[in-house]
Formats: sequence, structure tokens, C-alpha cells
Amino acid sequence: MKSIGKCLTVFDVYDRAKSGKKVDEKEWDFKIIPQTAAKLKKKYDIKMDKTTIIPEDPDLIDKLYNAGLDMLVECGIYCIDTGRVIKYTRDEVLHAIESAPDHFQFGEGKEAINVVPRDHTESKAPVIQGGPTGSPCSEEMFLPIHQAYAQEPIVDTIVDGVMQTVMGHDPLPDTPWEIMAVRSEALQVREAQCRAGRSGMGL
Repeated sequence: MKSIGKCLTVFDVYDRAKSGKKVDEKEWDFKIIPQTAAKLKKKYDIKMDKTTIIPEDPDLIDKLYNAGLDMLVECGIYCIDTGRVIKYTRDEVLHAIESAPDHFQFGEGKEAINVVPRDHTESKAPVIQGGPTGSPCSEEMFLPIHQAYAQEPIVDTIVDGVMQTVMGHDPLPDTPWEIMAVRSEALQVREAQCRAGRSGMGL
């Protein structure tokens, strides 16, 4: 009988971020990651076709998956805040993959979309996320920019930008103006969706 793996909680991850191996960020970026990637590329004999943006060869896809799994288990994930490495076992990673939902609803009402896995051979169109996606937007143009995206029928959801100023102030991190900016961004994107006649659109 196959044993049932334990689901990791946010508390497990937090504890590992506090107790994991201490690693210098430059060593992680310029030594651990590239050296491990090079080793796994050789191990799985991975050869990429530079003319193909997304690999479609089943054998290559399997190699990339297995190399990615090995890399996650071997390297873990670097936590910048603590300067430590969060490690996961292979069983934990595989259990997380197996227990992940196979679909979810994004948005509400008539604008709700059902997000499902999409194989590279499928003809079904992918979910289209529109928006400035984290790019800085002026306070004056923030709303009309997002309304322009929401008005496009092909766009399913909005990924918003960030306000350069809020009420004329720089939204510096760890200040009340940062909180005000985030709140204003959310309200203005919702207003932009309403003006476009797409209230309930995913954000």
C-alpha cells in the first residue's frame, strides 16, 4: 500500500527558512544554481533546440521535468530574508504535485473563468492575462491604462501595475503611503473593470 505523504504547512516552511543552511546570496546565484544546472544538463543529456521556444519532444519534456525535480530537491529554495536554504524531500515535492488541484475558478459571475491544465498539443486557447504586470504607472494614467486592458475581449484577467505616486507621495516601503498605494491600486483596477463593463473579472 502506498503511504500517504504529509502536506507541508506554511509553518513548516517558515521553520525551515529559519533553520536551513546559511548560504551567501552570491554563492547561491553564481555557484550553486549554475553548477547544479550544468551537472543535471549533463546527467540527463539535455540538448535544447534554439529555434524552438517551447519544447514539444516528449523525451526532452521528460528530461526537463526530471532535471527540474532533481534541482529542487538538491538545491532547495533560497530565502533572501533569512539567508538560508529551505529544503524539501523528493516525497514532499511529489506529494505536493499529486495533491495540487486540477482546476480552479478565477473571477466571479459572468466574468469567471475555469483555469485548467493545458497540454502543449491542445488547440484550446490559453488563459490571457492582460495588464502592465508590475510595471510603474503614473497616478494620472493608472485607471485608464487598466480600463484599456479590461475592454479587450481577449483578455480574461488583469495583472495590475504599480502606482509611481499616491496623492503625490512616493509609496516608500514600510510606510503608510505604501499601504495607501496598494489599496488605491486595487480600488482603481476594480473601477476600471466596472467602467469596461466587466465587473467580477479576475485580478
